[in-house]
Amino acid sequence: MREERNGRKNGNGKPGGYGQSSGKVSPAQWKQRSINSRPNPVPKQDMEGMPARRLALRVIRQVTEEDAYASLSLDKALNGCGLIAADRRLVSRLVYDTLDHLIYLDYVLNQVMAKPDTDIKLRNILRLGACQILLEDRIPESAATNTCVQLCVETGMEGLKGVCNGILRNLVRKKNELVFPDPETEPDKAAALHYSVPEWLWRKLKEHYGAEEAGLILNHRESAESWTVRPNLTKLDDEGFEKLLAKKVWEKEKTDIPHAWKIRGAIDIARDADFLSGSFSIMTGGSMIACLAMEVGRGKQILDCCAAPGGKSCYLAELMGGTGRVQAWDLHEHRVALIEAQIRRLGLENVRPMVRDALKRREDLQWSMDGVLLDAPCTGLGMLGGKPDLKMRVTEKSLKELVDLQQRMLDTVCEYVKPGGTLVYSTCSILPEENENQVVAFLERHREFEAASLPEIIPERLRKLQQTGLQLLEHRDSMEGFYVCRMRRKD
Repeated sequence: MREERNGRKNGNGKPGGYGQSSGKVSPAQWKQRSINSRPNPVPKQDMEGMPARRLALRVIRQVTEEDAYASLSLDKALNGCGLIAADRRLVSRLVYDTLDHLIYLDYVLNQVMAKPDTDIKLRNILRLGACQILLEDRIPESAATNTCVQLCVETGMEGLKGVCNGILRNLVRKKNELVFPDPETEPDKAAALHYSVPEWLWRKLKEHYGAEEAGLILNHRESAESWTVRPNLTKLDDEGFEKLLAKKVWEKEKTDIPHAWKIRGAIDIARDADFLSGSFSIMTGGSMIACLAMEVGRGKQILDCCAAPGGKSCYLAELMGGTGRVQAWDLHEHRVALIEAQIRRLGLENVRPMVRDALKRREDLQWSMDGVLLDAPCTGLGMLGGKPDLKMRVTEKSLKELVDLQQRMLDTVCEYVKPGGTLVYSTCSILPEENENQVVAFLERHREFEAASLPEIIPERLRKLQQTGLQLLEHRDSMEGFYVCRMRRKD
């Protein structure tokens, strides 16, 4: 059927022939048949984006085949890759769009494939191709197909390049005939596919937020080139930091969160000379609010229980003007090394990084801390806008395991808070099981604690949203989905 796929027809207009009426063919005709049966040459412009696609496929494979984190793998791939800015942007877009729409792309590919259980290496090439064909208006369909065929060759699957070519060309032909769940008869299935999330997650968000807001949450995408930065308060005040930023070519905008600026257009910001010298830090708005909720003062004794990579510990230390002590715990030695690197870069002397398990009660620390911050392990679903691979990692089973872990951590570390002291619980999640439900259950078990209002240093527009804690939403609050609850041990 090769002739039919190539659009060649015989003299009667039927697929399969070469205009021959008999089975006898002359040598000259055999030569012409050989020429006619060769694939059409690939236009040169179709292959111009090969380096970008090659790099994008490498990251996609690392995430889906090796369980790597998309943001870390992409940063590592782009670091020193030698691509021009436009191609770097193409790599980022292809990686994030493919991973963000993975469930949708697989659903579509299964309709145009004879064998849906394709080898994962070929499946990832097809995903990349389908992303370009269905989601990228500026990429010609021929370029999407031809470059994916070339990627088959480069990844040792030359024997499957015809299969890849056939599937993607089939998708091009049938993309307007694809069948999707009926929103009237299967509303949850249709919505989950539309937003490319597991159906259980859609149901959970819809139940808590309502269908309209759940859709807004899942639709929102933060610019990959946007960062929140703050000064090192032991070196610069806000006025001094604003003068430093004025020398940069970045777009910058002061936010209503104390000490926080939003910047855009910074390339390789972690290599910026002022960043390396410790003049400023990169930190999300939600993490800054969790620290501000601690309302630390000079000379206080503070514990940050799950501290790596150290941003919150360092901010707390700076807010105390270099006085007092912040114990920064993490379970793993290599992650404590990240905290130590932050401390050295910022020149802080009042942070003590330690390898500690927050689940193991320390009798010697009972009632010893003015404040304890538990930024607990969580699903991270508040970061979906910038970490689409979370959709593949979070399951109903892993959610239940995390909720249990959070509960046990809260029950352990609350013992270190002295009477009148502060306990702040936070997550970068948007699920009630991890957030307000977790806090309500904790306060039922520990009547010695009570919920407390957020301090006035936090913007009023956010304090007004408090219920049992503060739930931040990316599309509404101009920062990542984050939960913060401030509690107080009664005197």
